[in-house]
Amino acid sequence: MKIAVVCANGKAGKLIVKEAADRGLDVTAVVRGENRTAARNVLNKDLFDLTAADLAGFDVVVDAFGAWTAETLSQHSTSLKHLCDILSGTNTRLLVVGGAGSLYVNPEHTVQVMDGPGFPEMFKPLAAAQGKALEELRTRKDVKWTFISPAGDFRADGARTGKYILGGEELTLNAKGESVISYADYAIAMVDEAVSGNHIQQRISVVSE
Repeated sequence: MKIAVVCANGKAGKLIVKEAADRGLDVTAVVRGENRTAARNVLNKDLFDLTAADLAGFDVVVDAFGAWTAETLSQHSTSLKHLCDILSGTNTRLLVVGGAGSLYVNPEHTVQVMDGPGFPEMFKPLAAAQGKALEELRTRKDVKWTFISPAGDFRADGARTGKYILGGEELTLNAKGESVISYADYAIAMVDEAVSGNHIQQRISVVSE
């Protein structure tokens, strides 16, 4: 299996590359600068400059793009559109590192995590941008996509436990009533999905046990 991880030098991207490499998968890091990942194969290119030819031959492309400032938040949509456009009509699956703010908190799927009174104001613009990107992704019937939301508390330096609970569109809590997962355990879930391909054109979510 051949996997490309776009924006592989980021915190999530590096751990996804490591998880894939540790499993013996053929993984390529797509980075703008010096490769800081465990990947032996490297493509030095900006996400927005990638072409269909660049990604031809990969079974899975992981989109680990992140934008955090007010000026760049719209790139969650534009970057995802670009990847969809160049993968359109192919058998290459697109796995997206998503956010938790757009997860639903009611069975009717009318209220999202970001709508709650306790949701931090500082994270609302990011959650809204990621939610918009997801809604646009849902319209793409020409791409084999999967959007993977982490738990509400997404811990960059959290421990790798090797275990997680797979959820769907709704915020899932573990046995302790928590919504938390480490980047390392999220990487396990991402690579599991890359290998299995069980949730094409679906949003799934993961939380630690």
